[in-house]
Amino acid sequence: MEEVRRKIRFRHYSLRTERAYVGWIWRFILANGRRHPRELGAPEVEAFLTRLAVEGRVAASTQNQALSALLFLYKEVLGLDLPWMQEVVRAKRPQRIPTVLSRGEVQAVLAQMDGRPWLVASLLYGTGMRLMECLRLRVKDVDFARNEITVRNGKGGKDRRTVLPASLVEPLQRELERVTVLHQRDLQAGFGAVYLPHALSRKYPNAAREPGWQYVFPAKSRSADPRSGTERRHHCDDAVLTRALKRGCREAGIVKPVSAHTLRHSFATHMIEAGYDIRTVQELLGHADVATTQIYTHVLNRGAGGVLSPLDRR
Repeated sequence: MEEVRRKIRFRHYSLRTERAYVGWIWRFILANGRRHPRELGAPEVEAFLTRLAVEGRVAASTQNQALSALLFLYKEVLGLDLPWMQEVVRAKRPQRIPTVLSRGEVQAVLAQMDGRPWLVASLLYGTGMRLMECLRLRVKDVDFARNEITVRNGKGGKDRRTVLPASLVEPLQRELERVTVLHQRDLQAGFGAVYLPHALSRKYPNAAREPGWQYVFPAKSRSADPRSGTERRHHCDDAVLTRALKRGCREAGIVKPVSAHTLRHSFATHMIEAGYDIRTVQELLGHADVATTQIYTHVLNRGAGGVLSPLDRR
């Protein structure tokens, strides 16, 4: 398992991916009587994935994640080129229509929130960022002069730019002022070095303590890095927004299943409703394929929203 972790970190996978892969590989080993994976083959892998679907009733995405973990184990860790692994059938993900809030519903939810959760939720809706992209923002990536935000290392390891809403400039500037004060306190306490991706900490030894590299939304307290053990201030926990968003929806009387990603869906839908072309929306969202963005075209004069029911015809 240590070799699994080492290979994952060598490829700069996220901590969440590391935990997920290690968890699935360990479950696979336990399900087969703690036998070494070298002794196992296609029947055991297929049986394991089948049990997940039949007995565990997991979603297709969960089953595919387990398969990806096992593919990584055999190919990258054990160095075994097993053709049968490529023949294991991946579960087909069902096509779901994204949950979208109306403009009025978004405003009603935001009206029930305050403080940092309100600012994060407003940024998600106003920029189309994913939750972790927002929480991992660095001070240097917010450009007030150009009214834009640079998203670093987004999904697929890609950078992109998105719009900074004018209405959030002042609240965001106040938040950055608090970040500066907090960073100064950490420096005075002998800390203040933030996590830097890849080998930047070796290439730029002093960058971790520079104000520009600090998180826009730092955690309230310092904690030990789960990989290096170094005590530092990380970005705030995503659960903080999740709880605040659920509470805001409950108080606003919203019965739709709302998550942080719903705000991103709402951003894309409302942008297309406003007349922006799909290519522009694709770039703002960071989609590699325009086909992914086309799911939001249900807001145009097509589909259920653009059809007049015969019951309403007179």
